[in-house]
Amino acid sequence: MSGSAPAPASRFDRALDRIDALVPKPAAWAFGLRIWLAMSIALFVAFWLQLDSASSAATGVAILAQPKRGQAISKGAYRILGTIVGGIVSIVLMGLFGQDRVLLLVSFTVWLGLCVFVAQYLQDTRAYGAMLSGYTVGIIALAHIDTPQNTFDAAVGRLAAIAVAIVVITFINDALASPSTWRTLRPTLAEAVSATRAFARDALTRGDPGPERTAALIRRIAPMRAEASAIAGELDDGPYRAASARSAIAALYVMAATCRVVANAAAHLSRPSPAIEEALAICRRVASDGPAEPDAGELTAAAARLRDLVDAAIRDGGRPIDEVAALQRALDFVEAATFAEDGLRALSDGHVPLRDVRLPTHRDFPVALRAALRVAIAFGITAGIMIAAGLPQTSFALVQVAATCALSSVTPDPKKFALGVLMGMPLAALCAGVILFGFLNGNQGYPLLMIALAPVVFLACFLSLHPKTFTVGFIALVFTPVLIAPGNPQDYDPQTFLMNAYLVVASAMILFLAVRLVLPVSASRHRTFALDSARRALAEAMRGEGGDATTRTSLNADRLFQFAGYGSGSGAVRRMEMVHAFALAQLESAAARAHAQFRSLGRSEALHAVVGRGRAALATGHAWGLEDAARDLVRAASREPRPTRMIAARAATDLVTAARVVARHRRFLRRLDIAAF
Repeated sequence: MSGSAPAPASRFDRALDRIDALVPKPAAWAFGLRIWLAMSIALFVAFWLQLDSASSAATGVAILAQPKRGQAISKGAYRILGTIVGGIVSIVLMGLFGQDRVLLLVSFTVWLGLCVFVAQYLQDTRAYGAMLSGYTVGIIALAHIDTPQNTFDAAVGRLAAIAVAIVVITFINDALASPSTWRTLRPTLAEAVSATRAFARDALTRGDPGPERTAALIRRIAPMRAEASAIAGELDDGPYRAASARSAIAALYVMAATCRVVANAAAHLSRPSPAIEEALAICRRVASDGPAEPDAGELTAAAARLRDLVDAAIRDGGRPIDEVAALQRALDFVEAATFAEDGLRALSDGHVPLRDVRLPTHRDFPVALRAALRVAIAFGITAGIMIAAGLPQTSFALVQVAATCALSSVTPDPKKFALGVLMGMPLAALCAGVILFGFLNGNQGYPLLMIALAPVVFLACFLSLHPKTFTVGFIALVFTPVLIAPGNPQDYDPQTFLMNAYLVVASAMILFLAVRLVLPVSASRHRTFALDSARRALAEAMRGEGGDATTRTSLNADRLFQFAGYGSGSGAVRRMEMVHAFALAQLESAAARAHAQFRSLGRSEALHAVVGRGRAALATGHAWGLEDAARDLVRAASREPRPTRMIAARAATDLVTAARVVARHRRFLRRLDIAAF
């Protein structure tokens, strides 16, 4: 019968599904092939050029192993830059403290901590470049602590090997048609645009969806920022495509925020006016998806009509202040939808987008400081223990500790990364041992080495493509050639190999313990730091300090994205914390935008007094004072020219938004110890 339930899958079908899930897809095989070829060619070129650190070329390819072309190019650019900076610092430190090992180790520890601290405030591959410039000093200087006269040659050799790796992997990615970042980002961005439109339709028909659903939408939008930053180096028009992606992402943040304000402002009106009804109809039309999706011409016409409605409300001078706010936020919503539509089209065809905006990243100073101190303390303790114990190959062990600790500092979750390193290091040691003493077994020959490496490279690439096993695959891919240390002729000293294998596993254990014992930051502490940062930003915004509206909206969205990921406490506690976090973000953005509009309106003599009352209302933080200031501003601006009226509408809307947040969260805001409350 048509209404009968489908028959359950048989065991054979379920087994086939499991096998299909385990078998790598063709794209994964292609990725593994590209990395293996690039590693083979890079190692061959390094041998042919007779580089002292030829194995660094193979390791460099492993580090640059990215499934998308733009990601590899971006990481390669900052890798070469970080190596140059690290090489210069190595030469300087060795020149200053080459005769005093203690001062050299102390200066390196300080430099490593400083680089990790700076990396916390950068994004994506830029953070990697800053962190790399820290532990590169260890690779160059500490590895030659007994032969300081060879530091310059080591720096030049490492730079040459890394340059070979970057050139080779770029050539292989182009020759074998590695997927472009913008092509893979476009469908993801299109889905995010559709999800944001659906969110807006729900808000405009049923009311404010609330902070939790907004946070879920932000979690869908925010991860695209990393891919957007990697597009610029792919093509001649790559900078335009990258700018278009950033513009669209920022627009989605604004769409999510403004549609909620439109819904709340309209709900405060006892009887919506014809202007409100028309504005809501326009917004619903703009939020349509599929065949009914508006084109650029319709969006332009919709924005023009809403500007007329906003201007008419200000000219009237007596409209309810919530009506003015709803009309202005409806206009902001349509303008953001225009930027989102243009950004999506520009990403596809490469035309110059309507704007280029920054997408700043939120960072908490206490978290950044703890990360830097954790790396410095872990390295310092390890150095002291190994030197006191007189262990052989101490410099090799210290380099691995510095590298793994620094890498953990730029990952979203250092504890998960440390666990992946703890599993990946023994795997790398096992693979290297099997290749050296099982497959090669004393034989010399470059082709034999690359054939032996192939299964390990493919396995590591497959693992790195899955988020849960990424770190295990990455560590296995990088440290297998490190432990093999390809040379001409190849060294087969089992004692040296076992000691190096023991030291890399020990470095993984040190990292695992360090991230848990040395200045750990729990989820609840993360949330506390984020709220404290939001409190300081709000205090600055109430005083009239801070950046532009788009930058603040993007920064707040990133803070909320991180905040939502710090799960702690019961569900009710987390929900209330999210409500408070969104309230702080909304109030901060409204106050900052209002002050920005006041700076423009202050040039008008007729509005000078009312602008002063608006600033005073923000300084005191009283809800009724903010509403009165908004009404006074609308009445005073009704006789001004249209450009001034439009600025006044935005300022009045921000005052009303601030008033609503203050009225609803007065008790919470008083606990923040901000002068305005």
